[in-house]
Amino acid sequence: MSAVPRGRPPEGARAPVRGVVFDVDGTLLLSDRSLGGYELLPHALEVLSALKARQVPFALLTNGSLHPPAEQAAKLRAAGLPVADEQMITPSSIAADYLARRGIRRALILGSPGVGQALRDAGIETLHPGESGATEVGSVYVGWHPRCGMQDIEIACQAIWRGAELCVASDVPFFATKQGRTIGYSFAITAAIRRLTRAPMTLTGKPSTRALRFVAKRLGVPVRSLAVVGDDPVVEILMARRGGATALAVTTGTTSREEWQRQPRARRPEAILGDLREVLDWLGDADEASAATRPRARATRPGARGRRAATTRARPAPGRRAARRTS
Repeated sequence: MSAVPRGRPPEGARAPVRGVVFDVDGTLLLSDRSLGGYELLPHALEVLSALKARQVPFALLTNGSLHPPAEQAAKLRAAGLPVADEQMITPSSIAADYLARRGIRRALILGSPGVGQALRDAGIETLHPGESGATEVGSVYVGWHPRCGMQDIEIACQAIWRGAELCVASDVPFFATKQGRTIGYSFAITAAIRRLTRAPMTLTGKPSTRALRFVAKRLGVPVRSLAVVGDDPVVEILMARRGGATALAVTTGTTSREEWQRQPRARRPEAILGDLREVLDWLGDADEASAATRPRARATRPGARGRRAATTRARPAPGRRAARRTS
């Protein structure tokens, strides 16, 4: 097995990326087990600020569904990261879009209060176990639910037996925190529901390519022109490889450099970053491409073309399971 290259793009690498998708936990920050107490990881602020200054589109894609996207973005801004509301994408953002396009107007939520907010914002009625009509829904949506009990699972099963679809925020068993590896609640809840119902599931978080396509559309950048930066080979890197994006790995979360080197081809990144700043070396002409999508009047100001050409020369040249629905 050949070694995964270090973080800078080699000669002959694929075309430069024009937008960046970041994982959150283990890539930009570490939280505690209750998903609070953020600790920024090295160079996270510097890299996001550089992308913002260069007008390179970027988004944060988390499998966390505890908070609505706007609330999560506000928490990250309070921690120091320059993240706009629309740059924060959660599985609930994608679930709301998916269910609305499916014509589903009523969903049972197995999750904390914030899990269903994006669905409500999209005009979908949400119910919780114990509420009237909880089993008479078009979908069961499973998210962050540390207090889930057997009665919740039973009601979800009853809804599925009556014809509801099963939609899941995350099917990842673990994620990185300051205290180490922490279990993903929706993974365990979904396993119990599927064991009882044998229902197929639609995954709205990573590593679903549905999530990657949603982010690409939000950023206005083709999937193949995106870089996905993350700490988990079976989450971010697998998603990037499946979708055709550039996969860049970090060692600040769940996976060490040695573990990255041992990954099979489907889960191996294009590069293992020495530190997060090396993301910027992969951009190539990304900010020129971004500028080209802005109104023409801005791109044709006197002297603008010359300044962009000079900027281009100043930067490093790019080296040229059966019943699961995850796409």
